[in-house]
Amino acid sequence: MAADEKIRCPWTGDDPLMQRYHDEEWGVPVHDDRKWFEFVVLDTFQAGLSWKTILHKRAAFARVFYNFDPQRVAAMPDAAIAKALENPAIVRNRLKIRATVSNARAFLDLQAHHGSFDAYLWNFTDGRVIQNHWKTENGVPANTDLSDTVSKALKKQGFSFVGSTICYAFLQAGGVVNDHLVSCFRHRELGAKNG
Repeated sequence: MAADEKIRCPWTGDDPLMQRYHDEEWGVPVHDDRKWFEFVVLDTFQAGLSWKTILHKRAAFARVFYNFDPQRVAAMPDAAIAKALENPAIVRNRLKIRATVSNARAFLDLQAHHGSFDAYLWNFTDGRVIQNHWKTENGVPANTDLSDTVSKALKKQGFSFVGSTICYAFLQAGGVVNDHLVSCFRHRELGAKNG
């Protein structure tokens, strides 16, 4: 247990950055397109890696991808992409970097057709937070019918690296789903705010 004696979801471990992210961000309902784009970018890079690895590189990703401004990322020149591929502060995966640029373009197209990414995404749950009641970390699924549906829809919109598991990760992060364990102090707090 952490020195502050709060009972958290076990995935935070004893890493202060992971704990702060868990306590202040994870599962808090997002209604901001820039924040949604950030989660899409970070979860694209998380594919096959640990969230801890990505979280510790978050500031570097923000620098490389223009503080997660989808318009600037969509127009990212080849020279900036080449520079990103040489940057040891981020995950230097050519496919994921190129996917981030093409996803920014798909993100802007989706905004143009649906008003906002936020409205589009929350429409899948009629604007409601799904309040889960998991007792153990092993009980939390890697994907659900909802993430399957969102994944298929985003792929149709032209996104890549948006498999069901990645989609579920950003649905959890952005608070569409409350997947804090029932024993975690945040489960009750977020449930009270959004129930």
